[in-house]
Formats: sequence, structure tokens, C-alpha cells
Amino acid sequence: MQARLGLTTKVSIGSDADLAWARHEVRQAAAELGFSLVQQTKLVTAASELARNTLVHGGGGYMEMTVLDDGQSRGLRLSCIDEGPGIRDIDLAMTDGYTSGGGLGLGLSGAKRLVQEFALDSRPGEGTTVTITEWISGLPTPRSGAL
Repeated sequence: MQARLGLTTKVSIGSDADLAWARHEVRQAAAELGFSLVQQTKLVTAASELARNTLVHGGGGYMEMTVLDDGQSRGLRLSCIDEGPGIRDIDLAMTDGYTSGGGLGLGLSGAKRLVQEFALDSRPGEGTTVTITEWISGLPTPRSGAL
């Protein structure tokens, strides 16, 4: 995939092979956009967790990946979308240590800590959409004390 501004790529999430492909696509796009290796790793880790939740808890769905540019920064927005049972108590689901399965309970809250922007929309019986965004600045960062 060639990362192009405004392009939205849809990746199906219906199997473990799809999870591997989603991780590959996110890493490739992040590298092409110029994200540091640390940012790439954080973004791929968050995307992997959210895609796995889409498969395991949502019964499958898809990930939308959009290349962003606001004139000052470039970014990557990922939305994992399913039509599964939804999350009944979002506050509880976002609590470190809470798990609805046999995991460590760091999935959603851990993914949130790895990225700059995080949004979760879920309705019982209708599904869940989790959107994360990571930005890479195109402008130099001002130094402390610099005029």
C-alpha cells in the first residue's frame, strides 16, 4: 500500500490471517508517512489490540485506515468497526485490569495510552467503533527558552 493523503483503506477483520494483514498495513503506512520506529511500534500495537477485539468480541468487522494532513502535521487514523454485541459499560471496560475474557485487562486502556487520540463509540446490540489517531509533526518543535 502506498500511503496517500486522504486515502482510506478498508481491511477486513474476520480471521487471524486478517489480523496479521492489518498489522502489516498499519506498519507499512506508518513507515511511509515517516513515523519513528517507536511511533510505528506503538501504533501497530494499539491497532493489533483493537483489531483483535473486533474479531474476538465483535465477531469480526473491518478496519478503516485514513492518511491525514492538516497542513502542519501528517497522521494516520484507524477505526476498528464491528456490529457485535457492543460494550454495556464503557467506563468499566476502560478500567485497567478489567477483562471480559481471559486476558490481562489492558486492551482498551492500553491502546488508549499508546496513541495521541482515542475515541470509543459502542451501543449494546449495535456494535462498537474504536478510532485512534497518531500524528507526526511536519514542523520543528520549539525548544524551551527559544524565541
